Amino acid sequence: MENVSGVIEALLVFGAAAWILYEAAGKLFAPDPIEGLSWGVMVMGVSAIANLLISDRLFRVARETESVALDADAWHLRTDVYTCVGVLVGLGAIMLGERLLPSYDWHWLDPAVAMAVAALMVHVAWKLTRDASRDLMDTSLPAEEKAWLGEYVTRRQPMVHGVHDLRTRRSGAVRFVELHLIVHGDMSVDESHHMTEVMSSEIRQHFAGASVIIHVEPCDGKCRPKCVAGCLLSPKQREEIRARTSA
Repeated sequence: MENVSGVIEALLVFGAAAWILYEAAGKLFAPDPIEGLSWGVMVMGVSAIANLLISDRLFRVARETESVALDADAWHLRTDVYTCVGVLVGLGAIMLGERLLPSYDWHWLDPAVAMAVAALMVHVAWKLTRDASRDLMDTSLPAEEKAWLGEYVTRRQPMVHGVHDLRTRRSGAVRFVELHLIVHGDMSVDESHHMTEVMSSEIRQHFAGASVIIHVEPCDGKCRPKCVAGCLLSPKQREEIRARTSA
């Protein structure tokens, strides 16, 4: 559900950016005079600092918990910071321009800066949509995490002869891992059960709260294509197993 929340947050940012672009485009060539510039600068400055501090805290918690929803909330607040900074730049430029060249109408800078901020908000909203929808579409784990799984299984030799059908996905902070292990043909049911229990526990320790399913298959020496692709044995060892199982 938090992935859905992330998408909703992104849509809100898209909507805000579209509204800003619409309003700014209308005022770009017919700007309205701005009253109370000093008060506007003060209010925007305080708002920018407050939102920056809160969004920084949310980003830290989102990284620690790998929460898409909190990350989306943090980016939502960060876009408010960008908006405030954009307003500050626009108001500051108008104030400076009126002092240096009072005869020139500087008020077009306000909608121009607003359009630049809206473009930045669109970029942020696109990033939020991409990150949130990636988990909704059952994208597999990152390459470095899958590499760790491969190295972990390899360390289980010689009892583990190979691995295939490794399937992974992620939903928020939860990782789902499913794999098939090819084990020594003489391994007992009790031994294989104990091994998978230990492996599942260690994988869950590395990926906190992961859901792990491990299927065990005995090595029968038939060397099917998918077995060969994930085989951990040398060609000589494979030949020895084929000779033993065919005898």
